[in-house]
Amino acid sequence: MNFSIREGKITDMPSVLELIKELAHFEKEADAVVISVADLKKDGFGNSPLFKTFVAEIGQEIVGMALFYPRYSTWKGPTIHLEDLIVKKSKRGLNIGSSLYNEVIKYGNTLGVKRIEWVVLDWNTPAIEFYKKTGAHILDDWKTVQIDELAIKNYLETL
Repeated sequence: MNFSIREGKITDMPSVLELIKELAHFEKEADAVVISVADLKKDGFGNSPLFKTFVAEIGQEIVGMALFYPRYSTWKGPTIHLEDLIVKKSKRGLNIGSSLYNEVIKYGNTLGVKRIEWVVLDWNTPAIEFYKKTGAHILDDWKTVQIDELAIKNYLETL
């Protein structure tokens, strides 16, 4: 089955949101998505875009996407954070995910970034094995830390 990879456009955001929701379901966090199409359009295509996407298409159907954004390492310099990479369940096994991954890596190389980083769930063995085969390092000694909106507000009330 033929597919193509291209930069995401503002008109792709409804499909991107559906893929985000599918990923959240896969990650057993189906109710965690609160972002809207309007948010994606504003945040990705406003005056100061916060992210970039690549999408995979079969015909006119978007079947996968990679969403990433710039970061800065105080040790290394410019980096990219790959936030999400997802392919519709019905289209997995067609090398679409690896093609999206490759496009992000090529883009980062074009920018001259010093590192591309992302997180992977410890139970997602196929993804971990794929990443290792590409030369990526899985950092077992680091823990992801997050403070959500409610915790931010609660913490600030204690100051």
